[in-house]
Amino acid sequence: MSAQDTEPVDAEKTAKPAKPLADEAAEGQESPAEEQQQDQPQKAWAARRDLYDHTPRTMRFGGGSIGGDNHGISTGPVARDVIMGSKTEIFYQFGGTAHSSGEVPSATLDRLARCFVADEEEFAALVRRLRTDRVLVLSGPHFAGRRTAALMLLRHLGAAPLRVLDRTTRPGELAQQLGPGGQVLCDLITERGRPLREADLLAARDRLAEHDAYLVVTVDPRAALEDVSAAEWHPPTPAAVLAAHLRVRVSPEDVHKLLALPAVADFLARDHQLREAAAYAEALAGYATGSADVQAVERFSLAALESQVQEWFEEDEASLHLRDKAFLVALAAFDGGPYALTAELSDLLYAFLQKTENPAHLATVPVFGTHIIKRLQRARARRYEEEEHTEWGPVTQLKAAFQDDRAALVLLREVWTGHPSARPALVAWLRRLAGDGRPLVRTRAAATVAVLAYADLPSAMALIIEVWATDRLFRHRLVAVNALALAHLLGTPNVPRIIDDWCVSDDPRLCWVAIRAHGLIGPERPAAALAALRGAARRQHVEEEPDTLLIGELAQAVELLLLSPAGDEVLTDLVRTLHDDRAVFDLALDGFLGACGRTRDDEPYGAPLVLDGYAQFAAQQPDVTHPVAGLWRAALGDRVHTGAALKVMRHWVLTADRDPATEWALAALLPALVTSGPEHRRLDHLLRTMPGEDGAEPPPVTSRLLTVLPPH
Repeated sequence: MSAQDTEPVDAEKTAKPAKPLADEAAEGQESPAEEQQQDQPQKAWAARRDLYDHTPRTMRFGGGSIGGDNHGISTGPVARDVIMGSKTEIFYQFGGTAHSSGEVPSATLDRLARCFVADEEEFAALVRRLRTDRVLVLSGPHFAGRRTAALMLLRHLGAAPLRVLDRTTRPGELAQQLGPGGQVLCDLITERGRPLREADLLAARDRLAEHDAYLVVTVDPRAALEDVSAAEWHPPTPAAVLAAHLRVRVSPEDVHKLLALPAVADFLARDHQLREAAAYAEALAGYATGSADVQAVERFSLAALESQVQEWFEEDEASLHLRDKAFLVALAAFDGGPYALTAELSDLLYAFLQKTENPAHLATVPVFGTHIIKRLQRARARRYEEEEHTEWGPVTQLKAAFQDDRAALVLLREVWTGHPSARPALVAWLRRLAGDGRPLVRTRAAATVAVLAYADLPSAMALIIEVWATDRLFRHRLVAVNALALAHLLGTPNVPRIIDDWCVSDDPRLCWVAIRAHGLIGPERPAAALAALRGAARRQHVEEEPDTLLIGELAQAVELLLLSPAGDEVLTDLVRTLHDDRAVFDLALDGFLGACGRTRDDEPYGAPLVLDGYAQFAAQQPDVTHPVAGLWRAALGDRVHTGAALKVMRHWVLTADRDPATEWALAALLPALVTSGPEHRRLDHLLRTMPGEDGAEPPPVTSRLLTVLPPH
C-alpha cells in the first residue's frame, strides 16, 4: 500500500488550545477518551519544521544539500563543559554584603580605593548631595558595586571612623544606631508594611548633624520607599573594573597582554558581574605570575556562571522567592522565547513546586507580581523584539533571553542533578508542556528534557522519555522523539542504540518513536538508519494485518532522510537496494514520492526540492543513471505507484508553468525518464492530456516540454 494513501492527519490543524493553569481535574477539562479521539500524529515533515523553528539557540542544525536550503540534524557544539560543569572553584572577595555592625578597617578602604572606578561627574554629584543632605539612599541592582561606592563616598568626605550597620535595622530605629564618622547600611530590609519613610531619614539627618557625620543606605530597585528620593547608582563596566584590578596586581605591560587574551574577550562579552570581573583579575594575575595555568583562565567564565546559578537556588534568608526560582527554570526552558509565554508557564511550575513543598496546601499564584524589567534584571536576562514562527506566519513578539547563552544549560543541569527534590514538580510540569497545543511549547519541553538526559540519562529516560514514548497520545510520543533527537545533538551517548532497539520492539508505540527518530538523526548515519527502516518494513510486510500507520511513518522517515544533508547518499542506497524485495521497493518509492512533493519554503508552487537538486547535478545533459531518474522510472512503471507518481509530475508541470527555473529543471529531467516505448508513451500522454488549473486547457508549458522528450 502506498504511504500517500495512508497519510495521517496533520495534528497542527486539529491541535487543542493550551490547557489552563487549573488542575487536571478542573471543570471543563476533556476526558482521556475525548483527548485521545482528537489526538492525531502530525506529519513528519511538519513536525521537523516545528522542531527547527522553535529549537533553542544553544542547539543547532546543519544545512541540507537537496534543494540547497533544507536541514538535517548534525552534531552541534560540545556541551560537556557547559552541562557537566567546569570543576573550577570561584571565591568572591569584593562587593560582599554586610550583615552585622562593625568598623571597616582602613586597610580594606585603601585596597578598595586603589581598584575603584566610577564616572567622575556622577561620583562628584553624589558626593555633593551627600555633603549637603548628610544622608544618601543609593539604589541599584545587586552586585553592581553599591557597597563599594557607598564606602568610597564616605571616604571621600573624610568620614571616620567608618562603620557598617546591621541590615536588619528597622527603618524607624535607624536614627538610634547613628554616631560620629561615617555609616553605611547595605541592603536595608524593607517591606510593604515597613517601608523606609521620609520621616526616618529626617530623624537620621538630625542625628547625623549633631555628630557631624554621614550615612549612605543602599537598596535594590524593589525596595519599599515612601516619599524618599533615591539616587540611582550606575555601575562601571566589567571591562573597566577588570582593568582597574589588574593595574594594582601586575605591570602595565602585563595588563595589556592579559586584556588581549581571547579568553578575556570572551569573558567580557558575556556581561559578567563586577564581583566576577574583580575575581577574574586575581586569576589573570596568577596566570601572569605563573601560579595559575591557562585552563584556569579559560574555565573561569563558566565557573562564575555556575556559582551564580548555585546562589539562585540556595536556601537562606537572602535567597530568591520560590516563584522567582520557578521563573528562572521556565526562562531556561524558553530562553529566547516570548516573555509572556515564559511568565505564564513559570506560574504553572510554581504551582507544582508549591504542591511538592506542601501537598496539603492549596497552590496559589499571585495575579500581579514583579515588573518585567526587575524580573529580568534579577535573572541577568534581557528583553528584545523579534519575529517568531507560527502556523499563521512570522509574528513579532517581546522575547526574553539570558545575557549568557550558556545559562540555560547550566541552570537546568543544576536543578535536575543538584536539587532532586524538585524532580516530581519538574516532571509534572514537563508533561503538561508536552501536551500543550502550541508547537513552541512542545519543542521547548523536548529541548529541556534533552539537557536533562545529557546530565543524567538513566533518570531522564525512566522518569520522562520512556513514559512519553509509551503514552497513548501521539503528541507525547512526538515530544519523546524530539527529546531523543536533541539529546543526541548535544552529544548524549547511546541514543542511536536506544532507537535501534525500539525499532524492533513488539510495542508499536516504541517502534513509532524509533522510526520518527531515525528520520531526524539518520542523516549522520544514513546506512544504519535505512537498514533499520528496511528491517521494520519487512516485518510489516509479513504481518497478517500490517500496521498501516507504521508503514506510512516508515515512508515519511525515508522522505526526511532524502531531504537532509545526507540526501545524495540516501538516493544511492535506495537505488542499490530497490529490487531487494517488495517491502523495500514500496518503502523506497513511497519515501521518494513524498520527498518529490516538498517545495522550497513549503510554498504551494515553490521550487520542488528534489527536482531542484537533480538540476544542479544534471543540467548539462540528461543522465539516465542518476538515482532520481531511476527512482522516477520505477515509480511511473509500477502499477501501485503510478497514480501517486503522475499526481506529483502534474504538480511539477503546473509549477513549471509559473516558474522558468522549474521548467528548465524539468526539461533536464524528462529525457532521462525515457528509456523505452512505454515510458515515452506515458509521459507523452500526460503532457498532451493533463488539464490546467481548475480544469482549464493544458498549460502552455506542456507543449514546450513535449519537445524535450526523445523519440522512441
